[in-house]
Amino acid sequence: MAYEVPPLPYDYDALEPHIDEATMRLHHDKHHQAYVDKVNGALEGTEHADAPIADVLRNLEAIPQDKRTVVRNNGGGHYNHSLFWEWMSPDGGGEPDGDLRAAIDDAFGSFDDFKAKMKEAGVNQFGSGWAWLVHDGSGLAVVSSANQDNPISDGRTPLLGVDVWEHAYYLKYNNRRPDYIDAWWNVVNWPKVAEGLP
Repeated sequence: MAYEVPPLPYDYDALEPHIDEATMRLHHDKHHQAYVDKVNGALEGTEHADAPIADVLRNLEAIPQDKRTVVRNNGGGHYNHSLFWEWMSPDGGGEPDGDLRAAIDDAFGSFDDFKAKMKEAGVNQFGSGWAWLVHDGSGLAVVSSANQDNPISDGRTPLLGVDVWEHAYYLKYNNRRPDYIDAWWNVVNWPKVAEGLP
């Protein structure tokens, strides 16, 4: 079954004033749709066409060489954005609690230190990409990736990611990526993030 863009779990304007309605409409309806269309086209007729996108990205070496880059870029774009919409909420923000908070404190020393590491990873990601909170098998870590690469392809579990492609913020924040990341914390859906803990 071909991949589809999942509906947003909230209205396009629900994340205002932190993320604007115009950006959400373009980001979800145009950018995400383009990734879905391209990965569906690349996988059509192959044995991987009906595989869950996470499984495809875990095993990119199984994708034929002539299709691998298209699948990596666009399958990654589909998977990353499907997660990203869920990791945000109009009721988001604040700080995590429970096991997630304990794991963050254990790995980074404090929630503020974790936020600083995420911001640093996002601001310093050259060009387009993502900053991630991942579980690497032994604990939590912050990493960044270029383009639409997902840590799942490297055996890590993505728990939270911030999209630092210009299309995610440029309409509202122009070239002020640090301001966008600061505002994004106000919409992070911590209960959803906690669901990803192994």
